[in-house]
Amino acid sequence: MFCIPGLETAHIWISIPFSMFYIIVLLVNSTILFLVAKEQTLQKPMYLLLCMLMLTDIGISTAIMPKTLFIFWFSFKDITLDGCLTQMFFFHMVAGMHSCILVTMAFDRYVAICHPLRYTTILTNTQTAKLGLVGLIRSVLLHLPFPLLLRRTPFCTNRVIPHTYCEHIAVVKISCGDTTLNRMYSLAVSFVTIGLDLTLIGLSYGLIIRAVFRISSKKAHQKALNTCTAHSCVILLSYTSSLFSALTHRFGQGIAVHSHILLANLYILVPSMLNPIIYGVKTKELRDKVGKYICRM
Repeated sequence: MFCIPGLETAHIWISIPFSMFYIIVLLVNSTILFLVAKEQTLQKPMYLLLCMLMLTDIGISTAIMPKTLFIFWFSFKDITLDGCLTQMFFFHMVAGMHSCILVTMAFDRYVAICHPLRYTTILTNTQTAKLGLVGLIRSVLLHLPFPLLLRRTPFCTNRVIPHTYCEHIAVVKISCGDTTLNRMYSLAVSFVTIGLDLTLIGLSYGLIIRAVFRISSKKAHQKALNTCTAHSCVILLSYTSSLFSALTHRFGQGIAVHSHILLANLYILVPSMLNPIIYGVKTKELRDKVGKYICRM
């Protein structure tokens, strides 16, 4: 059972911005997917990775928002244990996949800038698809133990989750048994998906910066760095929001419960909404394609 303590009477009003944000997420991410599918010139590794990122943005939002909106609109607060564990698995699995794709995109930018002549041989569409599959397998294997471990843990009847979706730590907190193993595994997964991925991204950008400073032309400097602008903005947006959400959930005892719940939903919706907009604004090819389709209307 879900609840937002202290805001039960304001559910309809709260649902208005959340439903608008969710519609925008679906619209802008689907637009990028449509453009890449329709335009042959965009069907290359960089844009295939972008499509994977857009799919994870849609997946993360869709894993939680339909149920959240049903809570706001119809007060459908009940959920079965199996339903809760399923939602939790898909939410965390897709979020882990999102992190993998950001790492792969950093590798893509490293190859494009540091080894431009070998780019088409190192990163083909097939290789890109294989990297995406590896990221999916890693995410599934890392997050599958979440529901399996919780399934063995006893839960008291009629427990209330002070949240709008089944986030792992929120579910762990309502268990009546020993959850030490669950908490330790959660921290280990957080270290792998955030700590290791950020390290790999940092390493890629360190090599990129070193290569850029070896270029004598200032124009070439600017061109090389511009190719990383959109990706670096998405990284800052995605990891900052996820880290802040995780820290406030674990250590933010002084934050009002309803404030944390609303912010936790915004941490998911806002990056998913802004990521395709950032790429659309910063990538000339995408801007041109969007402009072409707008002119046809």
